[in-house]
Amino acid sequence: MSTEAKARPRRREMAAATSGAGRCLSKVGASRRPPPARVRVAVRLRPFMDEATRASEAPCVRGIDSCSLEVANWRKYQETLKYQFDAFYGEKSTQQDIYVGSVQPILRHLLEGQNASVLAYGPTGAGKTHTMLGSPEQPGVIPRALMDLLQITREESAEGRPWDLSVTMSYLEIYQEKVLDLLDPAAGDLAIREDCRGNILIPGLTEKHITTFSDFEQHFLPASKNRVVGATRLNQRSSRSHAVLLVKVGQRERLAPFRQREGKLYLIDLAGSEDNRRTGNQGIRLKESGAINTSLFVLGKVVDALNQGLPRIPYRDSKLTRLLQDSLGGSAHSIIIANIAPERRFYQDTVSALNFTARSKEVINRPFTNESLQPHALAPVKLSQKELLGPSEAKKAKGPEEESTGSPESIAAPASASQKLSLLQKLSNMDPAMLENLLSLDRLLGSQGSQGTPLLNTPKRERMVLIKTVEEKDLEIERLKMKQKELEAKVLAQEVLDPKEKENTPATPQPLPSGPGTSARPLKRAVVMPLQLIQKQAESKIHILKKGHKRKLEPSQESKPVEKAEDCWELQISPELLAHGRKKLLDLLNEGSARDLRSLQLIGQKKAQLILGWRELHGPFSKVEDLEQVEGISGKQVESFLKANLLGLAAGQHCGPS
Repeated sequence: MSTEAKARPRRREMAAATSGAGRCLSKVGASRRPPPARVRVAVRLRPFMDEATRASEAPCVRGIDSCSLEVANWRKYQETLKYQFDAFYGEKSTQQDIYVGSVQPILRHLLEGQNASVLAYGPTGAGKTHTMLGSPEQPGVIPRALMDLLQITREESAEGRPWDLSVTMSYLEIYQEKVLDLLDPAAGDLAIREDCRGNILIPGLTEKHITTFSDFEQHFLPASKNRVVGATRLNQRSSRSHAVLLVKVGQRERLAPFRQREGKLYLIDLAGSEDNRRTGNQGIRLKESGAINTSLFVLGKVVDALNQGLPRIPYRDSKLTRLLQDSLGGSAHSIIIANIAPERRFYQDTVSALNFTARSKEVINRPFTNESLQPHALAPVKLSQKELLGPSEAKKAKGPEEESTGSPESIAAPASASQKLSLLQKLSNMDPAMLENLLSLDRLLGSQGSQGTPLLNTPKRERMVLIKTVEEKDLEIERLKMKQKELEAKVLAQEVLDPKEKENTPATPQPLPSGPGTSARPLKRAVVMPLQLIQKQAESKIHILKKGHKRKLEPSQESKPVEKAEDCWELQISPELLAHGRKKLLDLLNEGSARDLRSLQLIGQKKAQLILGWRELHGPFSKVEDLEQVEGISGKQVESFLKANLLGLAAGQHCGPS
């Protein structure tokens, strides 16, 4: 064996340690490194697309056994490439076979507070989306995994079990290096961040709580329609983006020490690598395929860097690899389902996909349990200093006068612990089941002759920290009260100094509510507009109308909801001016250049190029609402575009082409 061959396993171990284990040591300790878990790879061979091709040519892929396959070079039949993976599924394999054999075993790791990921990889038209989604008759990995996971969480969080479980879901896509929220398409491009513990997160990503499979379908099915798809020569509904379904399983322990765990499941449907000579991509499709191929190329670089033990892993070179940082060389149990095609014309794509997965199965992850302790249960409870001190220290804290003149009630009070008022009964904001368990334990200790409540006799250092926290909260409340009084005094002084404004006020302003639990609302006032501004509005035919609407007040315990009429102001534009603005906007869309389009609100460089490309293919727009037909512009975006631009064009503020 050569020196290079001996050093290669050592470099792989170093790569795994630098990429994944470095973040784990802070959680499990330097003496307990997380056990390694190799990335598992399963290969699925789809059937022929049509019977004519099946009859005219032999497949270039042949399965040897349940883990091995060979690929025959259709130009040189004597050349064959043999591969061995964790599992191989032939043409007759079903969705159930793939799910039970490869995906279902990793779900148990979520209940241990660990992360897991499933990636569907392969060339375009190889059946990745079918493997992940399936059909109503043959559901794929995603619906089967969610159905089993929700069933497991219901059983594990039943009454009497030690853990309380909850499930949330998020759904996103990476389209042309933009992270888009499919549950909220109007959110725009989201950023990928990394916290101090090394966990990858996306601030602002929508999360939906789900308890049943119908809840999952209610959110997932409409969101799937927001994913970008397009027609190519190889696939009529080709995925033009990488879709990621993120499922979080949160666990909370019902008894002490009240631990909390969180496991994440990434279900990823990658877009396929494309050969534009076969797909016939042009225009926007060509740009999409370029972004897809670039991200998949960076994915291959990450795998190679992990296997070679390079000091820098290029996770940040692509949004896809940045999001998969936990799945490859990180802290997740990962499985890659490589989808390949049997036709000869896909020989190069098949070999490329198999070579990538062969390198990926050498990557080592180090999963760990994401576990933390619940914040102290006594933190939100405001207790006096004497209650926080123990019996002996409270006696020392008393003054000489208090000791000499004790109240007769305290002297006559019985000393038995069963008749004393337990401090645990003050924790009314605690979970009822948890409070009942603590009270039961308290009564048990009292029946055994314990004096007081030892559960609250914390060490002196913790008591002093709690006392300091309570004092800081009291000072903050007093400061807010003083600030609110100053604001009220300023408002009253302004009303006295401005009698004209006070005369035009339609109603006497009510005093601001005081108290730490209420928020101040601004006073309503009628604004006296200058005469020149009123004349200018009359000339521009933009009117300000007063419109009343009802607002429901919060009902009390014994009274019905009361409705109170409030005044609001709205803008109304004359129909002639609105039609003129629509015409100017339509002329700008049909005749304007890219620079003119970018001057519009909510239109950037990419959307301007999309509009120009659509205009070259289909001709001018017949109406402004036709923008919805442009790939990448939804109906909600068109409505926001109209609201943002019509008023400015109607008022003559836009300077477009004449």
